[in-house]
Amino acid sequence: MQKYTGRYIFALSIQNEMSKAERTRQFIIEKTAPIFNVKGYAGTSLNDMISATGLTKGSIYGNFENKDEVALAAFEHNLKCMFTAVRVEMDKKSTAREKLLVYVDIYENFLHHPFPAGGCPILNTSTEADDTHPRLREKASDAITSWKNAISGLIKKGIVDNEFSSHIDPEETAISIIALIEGGIMIGKVTGKLNYRKAIMKAVQKMINDLE
Repeated sequence: MQKYTGRYIFALSIQNEMSKAERTRQFIIEKTAPIFNVKGYAGTSLNDMISATGLTKGSIYGNFENKDEVALAAFEHNLKCMFTAVRVEMDKKSTAREKLLVYVDIYENFLHHPFPAGGCPILNTSTEADDTHPRLREKASDAITSWKNAISGLIKKGIVDNEFSSHIDPEETAISIIALIEGGIMIGKVTGKLNYRKAIMKAVQKMINDLE
């Protein structure tokens, strides 16, 4: 039978404690992420976080330095959920055009996909991320850049595979697609008219089909 030294047992204890802390941290993120995405940073209170997690203030802030830290982690979680939903659908497609059209399907019918509660976290955070929330604004900016790069990469692949015209500017087209998608979501949300969003998503669909 293997013998364990006191130091080894202590190390195991520390590892178990760290994993428990990480599990608690992840629990807080998962429970508060939908609230931040729906109510925003300013609208989410400590009581909201306590109610969602069932934890005390001390337990929450024992795992995060402050509300800002929770909000940043929640944004990252919501962003990961959004990009995962897109990637899962894209993996079912073969051509660059088909993969790009996944954006149209998901953002037109995001309630039918495992999308973050409250809609697009990039839009929700961008509209609130002013000079009073520089770290959130930076996160939102980085997310837009990553999204733009992903779309641009698909367009470049489409050009290489002779799916799309070589005269297309991938960067310009990518940011235009994002602007239309986010604008469509914003207009539909503010006006309450889903047909506006659908109309704009049709414009995105036409833009993608016209890349050929």
